[in-house]
Amino acid sequence: MLIESQEPDFVLNNLLLITMGKLLVPKGMILINQDSDHMYQISKIKGRNALEEGEVIKVEFPVDQLDCSVLHGNELPEITKKLGLGEDSVFFNLRTTNHHLGFLCLGPKGTKKPLTDGELEFIESLTIISSVAIANSRMFQELRLINRKLDRKVHDLNTLLELSKDFNMMVDRDEIARTFKFAMLGQMLIRTFFFVLDENGEKSMVADSGLKAKPSQKELQQMFELDDVFFCEDDHDCSFLEKNDIKLLIGLRFQNEKIAVVGVGAPANKQPYNNEQVNFLQSLGNLALLTIQKTYLLEERIEKQRMEEDLNLAKTIQQGLLPSPIPTIEGFDLAATNVSSYQVGGDYFDIVNTPDGGHLLAIADVTGKGVSASLLMANLQSMLHALAPIDISLSGATDSINDIIHENTPPDKFITFFWGKLSSDGKRFEYVNAGHNNPLLFRKGTEEPQELEEGGLILGAMSTIMPYESSTLEVQQGDILVFYTDGVTEAMNPEQTEEYETERLTRCLKENLHRSSEEIMNAVIDDIMEFSDGVQYDDITLMVLKVN
Repeated sequence: MLIESQEPDFVLNNLLLITMGKLLVPKGMILINQDSDHMYQISKIKGRNALEEGEVIKVEFPVDQLDCSVLHGNELPEITKKLGLGEDSVFFNLRTTNHHLGFLCLGPKGTKKPLTDGELEFIESLTIISSVAIANSRMFQELRLINRKLDRKVHDLNTLLELSKDFNMMVDRDEIARTFKFAMLGQMLIRTFFFVLDENGEKSMVADSGLKAKPSQKELQQMFELDDVFFCEDDHDCSFLEKNDIKLLIGLRFQNEKIAVVGVGAPANKQPYNNEQVNFLQSLGNLALLTIQKTYLLEERIEKQRMEEDLNLAKTIQQGLLPSPIPTIEGFDLAATNVSSYQVGGDYFDIVNTPDGGHLLAIADVTGKGVSASLLMANLQSMLHALAPIDISLSGATDSINDIIHENTPPDKFITFFWGKLSSDGKRFEYVNAGHNNPLLFRKGTEEPQELEEGGLILGAMSTIMPYESSTLEVQQGDILVFYTDGVTEAMNPEQTEEYETERLTRCLKENLHRSSEEIMNAVIDDIMEFSDGVQYDDITLMVLKVN
């Protein structure tokens, strides 16, 4: 019966009752060692005694005698006196092969006679059986405890798994907050709690229950400065925690940055939080936090996609403002292109017929990139087309364009602009350069190109004080005129340590002057791409005009 029992209390109680009843002993007790040489708990006690059951006392049995099966009280007078059992008491060692468990302590028999050898042998055998039973029952108790912990772990994991499935389906932060609240109330039986999120430095309450007052920003900041696991019995200066009887604060981190805090009051059983509960709360909080972060990332992704769609649309519209196909001009070989970078830019070129049979050739570059640059480029295109039919000089028209841009754009937005008018007979080219990269004119039979620089300041930098000056060239057979934006000369090598620059452009042009305009243009683009290893940071715009 003792061996099969899995309850230590049952084994000890029956051991004491059997021995006392068998021997007619009026006083007895069982001492259980507390993993110490001298500290014992009075597990069971019978008979009149000043000591109480459950009491832990210090009993200094000789260490060298702890391996003995039986100790006699008359050899241990101080111990028998302390235990209140009398000098003729007997102590039976409760032990297994490896461990000393305690003592069965019996006072003198009611008959005052000493224990016979048979009685000693009987009790000793019974203590051996009981010691095994005690060891087994302890093992079973430990296994039960482990099984309960495992069951709790499995339950917690299943709960977190189900919650994670629910959270993964959510994209609405209010729904996430509600689910977190229901989990705290239903799973953890916690009535008072809060969840605070730090979003770009602004701390706000995501979910809460049972709070008597809301925390101030200062109090929220104080909570974020505490340890990631903070038991509120510790000293702190946050009155909000005290007012709401918050017992535990858990800091939640995302990419090693604390961006949320969960605070909880006492659980339903009013017991302090153990490690398993803290771990569960951390896991639950992290699930909610990661789901909330997912919603922000999803919103950013949607916004990015929307912006990309808008930029692609703007890019399509921008490309539509450029002449396509390239117009033909009798007596000339003309090629032009715009090689777009990855985003909307401000490069612009145009070829416009004038009422007198001439042609306007223009190239421009708006500072910056993005939609603002493309809008300004579109405005420039509109102004150029509006001015083309009007009988006005290039210099006067440039003055008007500059004043309009200066009055209607921010001070950090301006345009480098070059345009010129090819006469109807194709023999003269009048131009104005408003701060643009100087176009290059290659004359037949000359070594170096002529730079077309006559003009004035970039457009939009300031209102027109000095009129833009124009210059006129005589156009001759074999002349080659090359217009370009800074995307050509400022292209970078892969290491970003060197620019393409005008010198390389001039050398490439010289090597290809015998070719057609389109071949010259393509040779320059190929040379730039080879130099930059195909990496493009800005739009590349080129226009090549060759006189046949």
